[in-house]
Amino acid sequence: MKKTLSILLVAVMLVASLVCFTACSDKKGAEVSADFKVGFIFLHDENSTYDKNFLVAAEQATAEMGLKPEQVIFKTNIPEGNECYEAAADLADQGCDIVFANSFGHEPYMLKAAKEFPEVQFCHATGTTAHTEKVANFHNAFASIYEGRYLAGIAAGMKLNEMIEAGKITAEQAKMGYVGAFTYAEVMSGYTSFYLGAKSVCPTVTMEVQFTGSWYDEALEKEAATKLLSNNCVLISQHADSMGAPTACENAGVPNVSYNGSTLAACPNTFIVSSRIDWTPYFKYMIETDLKGEAIAADWCEGFEAGSVKLTEINDKVAAAGTKEAIEAAKAKLISGELHVFDVNTFTVKGEKLDSYKADVDTDADYTPDTEVIKDGYFHESEFRSAPYFDLQIDGITLLNSAF
Repeated sequence: MKKTLSILLVAVMLVASLVCFTACSDKKGAEVSADFKVGFIFLHDENSTYDKNFLVAAEQATAEMGLKPEQVIFKTNIPEGNECYEAAADLADQGCDIVFANSFGHEPYMLKAAKEFPEVQFCHATGTTAHTEKVANFHNAFASIYEGRYLAGIAAGMKLNEMIEAGKITAEQAKMGYVGAFTYAEVMSGYTSFYLGAKSVCPTVTMEVQFTGSWYDEALEKEAATKLLSNNCVLISQHADSMGAPTACENAGVPNVSYNGSTLAACPNTFIVSSRIDWTPYFKYMIETDLKGEAIAADWCEGFEAGSVKLTEINDKVAAAGTKEAIEAAKAKLISGELHVFDVNTFTVKGEKLDSYKADVDTDADYTPDTEVIKDGYFHESEFRSAPYFDLQIDGITLLNSAF
């Protein structure tokens, strides 16, 4: 009996030793070793709703992965210039295994660093070139946020219907305003999906878009929203990163659909809902994949099912009755594939329905169309690369300026 127990004890000890060796001896194993580091580069800081969304996700993901504070390095207020390369190179020199940057204009500088430090993984949000550059340690990521914006648009359309039914506006006065940063496909995809969500429940809706030429400029964004309000827009949304537009709405008492996080605390009388990308799933994915010694996807894009696209809690004080139920019903159809945001039967371009369209998926300097993106009756957004490429100007949306 004693001999049997001794044999069992030795066997257990051998298994335990093997597990420890597998988990602890190699930083690419199943566990995070003490020398594993991740570096993050952010365009702004926590004062930007966009960057705060990334910061919170990075803190949550690294904590859930068991990284200690000294294994995570943040660099904030890094411009879209050579400063990004310098920050990326510094993080690599500090021993980071992964370096992540969060703004579109960071991409060429992250690519430069990737080529210089082939042993480090460089991951970049909203970029477009990883699938064509084919640099093994350079990766793009995004999420199907257009679906989140579509649902936020439904909340906007429901509010417009409530205003029409209450006699506050006529059906023809159901005009929304939208503050956009640039005329990039990412912004165009966002405001179009928002508009189509509203139109799905309020058929008479129209929308005006005012661009600022900046991702983050509170004064310009507030000015843009004020201009839209002076044009009789009765509800405002945005793809810009400050509190400028929500503040203008709160001051004017006009309903607002924000982006990247709730503005309820600052705008309790006008905030309806907000859509956002939750970057926690991607950050965990890139860390886990690197630890396993596997290849991080050149283009990564997920949605509601992965928890990458989310809506905030609805502000019932401002939202129309039935908004939550309408959003949940549409969300279920998006997940099942019954509903597609850019269904060609729901919009026209210059009065015509589109059955075919080539988009600039393989980005070049001239933005040359190269890929057929309409099939099975809808525009296939973010399927041929992670970053959006929807750049159609559909009927019902008016651009007040388009120099950016």
